[in-house]
Amino acid sequence: MNPFLTVVLQLFFAIPAAVFVWLGSYFAINQPFLLSSAYALGAGAVVYLFVSLYMKIRFLRKHGLSRKEYQYIKGNLDEAKAKIHRLHKSLLSIRQISFLKERLELVRITRKIYHLTRKEPKRFYLAERFYFSHLDSAVELTEKYILLSSQPRKSKEITQTLQDTRSMLVELNATIEQDLFQTLSNDIDQLHYELDVARHSMKAMRES
Repeated sequence: MNPFLTVVLQLFFAIPAAVFVWLGSYFAINQPFLLSSAYALGAGAVVYLFVSLYMKIRFLRKHGLSRKEYQYIKGNLDEAKAKIHRLHKSLLSIRQISFLKERLELVRITRKIYHLTRKEPKRFYLAERFYFSHLDSAVELTEKYILLSSQPRKSKEITQTLQDTRSMLVELNATIEQDLFQTLSNDIDQLHYELDVARHSMKAMRES
């Protein structure tokens, strides 16, 4: 759910309800100003919470999730958001242009997976390896690489470790790209189905 649009929609119903109740209390039944204001605030709050609850229930039904499942997925998404922020923040310390390009591409892919999952939470189950393993590895390896590469003097061991780490990060990039394809696997299968239907339809039209 988009938090901003959710709040806008809640206010869209809550504010008119509060105004209507205040006008009715103050002018129709001659209640004092403060008491009418209290009624209005209460009515607005009730409508605000009701709309929020309705939208959550509708969202869960649309995506075939229970409340418990959604809370589990949302918790993992919140953790992933913080990790992606760490990954993005680490880019500020990179001085090597080629390595920076690789990291930018990785951040782009991780954000794509995250936004797809946030929009459709059930995709989380298609990207579990990304959230539980690959994202953690990407963050830790990137931060360790930057730490070691920033040292003014490097031993042979550090230099070799940097080379090994960069090679591993290149492999990890490819792995996370596969995570993106896995996250989109249902869409790809659906597109293949639609293509098959279109081909059969066109073939039938030509034969007729």
